[in-house]
Amino acid sequence: MASADVAGAVIGLLFVAISVNSARRVSAAEAEVRNVRAAATLSAFTNAFAVAMFSLVPGLSVGHIATAVAFYGLLRMAGALVSVFPQWRAGKVRLWDFVFLPTLAIVYAVQLYAAIGLDRNRHNADDLETICILVVVCFLIGIARAWELVGGPTIDLLGHALVKRMKLGTPEDTA
Repeated sequence: MASADVAGAVIGLLFVAISVNSARRVSAAEAEVRNVRAAATLSAFTNAFAVAMFSLVPGLSVGHIATAVAFYGLLRMAGALVSVFPQWRAGKVRLWDFVFLPTLAIVYAVQLYAAIGLDRNRHNADDLETICILVVVCFLIGIARAWELVGGPTIDLLGHALVKRMKLGTPEDTA
């Protein structure tokens, strides 16, 4: 129940972040990056939300729901990769800006595998545990992507903020 509550709240905050951030003027390539990030973020949160909400329905198989949302998520990630490919080939966006797409696709693939296992055996605690962990992973990925969407600084492994100087127009850029 807690996951369902959190997912609903976070999806609402994502809509607010996107609407506030959409007023910024950006190039077409930056807009494409932002749109793909927003779609991937929504996909991650929706996955977590759907699995959490439907698992509250008595008698409904978590495996069936997790299978459906994982398959849908894989289709969305494939579509996102196809949509950015022309921009990348034209040199308008960096491949690094989209490294999260294959990462999220791997999460969905593992979820699909566990969900199919859970469909075969509803009492398989390992597959259920995997799906539960992946709900949390989807939250974490979604939070990281949402942070990027609102323009928050990137944080390295040691906790230091990595400021993107070119985008922020710091004095070092003009020197």
